Amino acid sequence: MTPLQRYIVEEIAADHADGLLTRREALRRLGLLGVGTTTAAALLAACSSDGQTANPVTSATGSAAPPPGMSTAVLTTPVTFPGPDGRELRGAWAAAAQPRGAVLVIHENKGLTDHIRSVAGRFAGVGYSALAVDLLSESGGTGVFTDPAAATAALSKIPQDKLVADLRAGIDELERRAPGQQVGATGFCFGGGLVWLLLTSGTPKLAAATPFYGPFPDNGDVSGSKAAVLAVYAAQDARIDASRPGAEAALQHARLPYEVFVAPDADHAFFNDTGPRYNPTAADEAWRRTVDWYRAWLG
Repeated sequence: MTPLQRYIVEEIAADHADGLLTRREALRRLGLLGVGTTTAAALLAACSSDGQTANPVTSATGSAAPPPGMSTAVLTTPVTFPGPDGRELRGAWAAAAQPRGAVLVIHENKGLTDHIRSVAGRFAGVGYSALAVDLLSESGGTGVFTDPAAATAALSKIPQDKLVADLRAGIDELERRAPGQQVGATGFCFGGGLVWLLLTSGTPKLAAATPFYGPFPDNGDVSGSKAAVLAVYAAQDARIDASRPGAEAALQHARLPYEVFVAPDADHAFFNDTGPRYNPTAADEAWRRTVDWYRAWLG
């Protein structure tokens, strides 16, 4: 099991422990990932008895204010572009009227959703042309999956080097669509982990990166990167926060410019305004810091 596959399995168990998934649904989703019933049941039982994981979730989605950046967001356009090995990739493109830089947006483990499209549009609205790559392109795109759990299972089966190759193709497409602009990468959850993978795999084209609550690879080395990194975490997200010391040690070893923001009173996926853990206060602050980071390092 790859680290990203393990992350997805643990996320399902955590969602069950937090009351977001019934036991039946959690077992179904784990089954789609190839986890046997006995192993899955033991995992759910262990996770539910872990006091660090089982935090009651209180939704803040009833906030009257629009999500951060939404008031100036640009509508995205569906696009296709060349991927590795002659494959065609899909994505959502948003062009800034007066671009200051460009941002690759990397989706969560449910694929390219409307929420992620909106994030690309939000970046364009504040001056950063953005491309969100659909990592399920080879399967026909996220839209062909009527069951989000099936989309997650399909993503979990894609080799990590293939995911990284597709994201690098996305960076190449950004450079073509936004010539002369510095490039950054922002990803959320699963996508946050992929931002770290881009950095540890050596992606010198990235000038900046802002991974949101993504797992840092075991023994990851970012010395092949030149990116300035803003790492975003949540105070109540003990599972992902456990990888933060490794990330900070790697950034220090590589002597990359970096900052860490831990959102207080917030849990995993607090930026997703369509999800049950959305925290508008934390989301606003994380968005402000992300935009400021790109203004400092992209232009």
